[in-house]
Amino acid sequence: MRGKKQKEPAGMNPGEIFTALELLEQERGISKEAMLEKVIKAITTAYQRDHKDVEEENIVVEADEVRKELRMFIRKTVVDEEDYVDPFNEMSLEEAKAISARYEIGDVVNIPVDKMEFGRIAAGNGKQVIIQGLREAERGKVYDEFNSKQHEILTGVVTRIDPRNGAASLRIGTGAESTEALLLAGEQVPGEPLEEGMHIKVYVVDVRHSTRGPQVLISRTHPGLVKRLFELEVPEIFDGSVEVKSIAREAGSRTKMAVWSKEENVDPIGACVGPKGQRVAAIVDELRGEKIDIIKWSEDPAEFIAAALAPADVVDVWIAEEGKACRCVVPDDQLSLAIGKEGQNARLAARLTSYKIDIKPQSYQPEEDEEPFASKAPEVLEHPKEPENPEDGGKIEN
Repeated sequence: MRGKKQKEPAGMNPGEIFTALELLEQERGISKEAMLEKVIKAITTAYQRDHKDVEEENIVVEADEVRKELRMFIRKTVVDEEDYVDPFNEMSLEEAKAISARYEIGDVVNIPVDKMEFGRIAAGNGKQVIIQGLREAERGKVYDEFNSKQHEILTGVVTRIDPRNGAASLRIGTGAESTEALLLAGEQVPGEPLEEGMHIKVYVVDVRHSTRGPQVLISRTHPGLVKRLFELEVPEIFDGSVEVKSIAREAGSRTKMAVWSKEENVDPIGACVGPKGQRVAAIVDELRGEKIDIIKWSEDPAEFIAAALAPADVVDVWIAEEGKACRCVVPDDQLSLAIGKEGQNARLAARLTSYKIDIKPQSYQPEEDEEPFASKAPEVLEHPKEPENPEDGGKIEN
């Protein structure tokens, strides 16, 4: 009666492991030597886990790359009969002599591990290491792909919206280089509706490594989104003849952008607005109606600050002798316009110029002991409010 053919262990035999490592090196650029070290380490650890009495340093795996073979041995030290107490890591002189008469006390004997047991361990763990190597290679490729696109605009497809916190999952990229990105509620434009299947443009803030692969941090509220949209829409910004100097944004409501051109024959504001306002209109449409104020940047702080407070007219600007602070004087009937609804116009102007802005009406008479300007460096106020008494003017810090 013929014996049944013994079933081979599931996984990869040593020959297949070597072939897979060679393909990884050729197609993915992963070092075969480095991966082989990981395979050997995984096999050694797995064997030691099943044979806890065997010291890990006594487990030896030899790799023959020419023959594509892996072999495992347990190293045992030959000891005198009186000292023989550890059969897992030691061998008596009598046992050693039975293998070869040349062995003496202190020698090390390599005992081959049972082929079937070794085959089972190598098959499963070798395959696991190679699969992990493939995953790491894919993650590395995706990371490199998106890391090169930091501070750029990408189009993503909304795949899911978390009903608990409002975060939206997006699929960005195509094919094997695509990945999931999370658009947190705080990075979404307030009031902007998002639905599954919707295509939206997002700004890549950062790309980080994580245990689950590359983590792409995206935003719809970042000022960089507005800048990149203008670069795509305005050829003069893309080719460098018009430069975006500064942007202040309250997403979903209003953006102020300062532009400048070193070429006298190029109107930076006109270039951004475009023929019949087509260029800026396209960007406003992409931002779902967000208002955009485009102003001309100037080296003269007073001139720049006055322009930043548009649409209000500024009668005069006084710059503090110390610190980045100023006082702006506006017509009495334009005080509310200069401050803006809930202080937004002045707040954005302050952020745009990096100056503290103290707005006063023309009729305002300063007190004798009043210090008109702050002397310390400006601090950003996240939620400045309009003054309780509009007649007293408003001081807005950036």
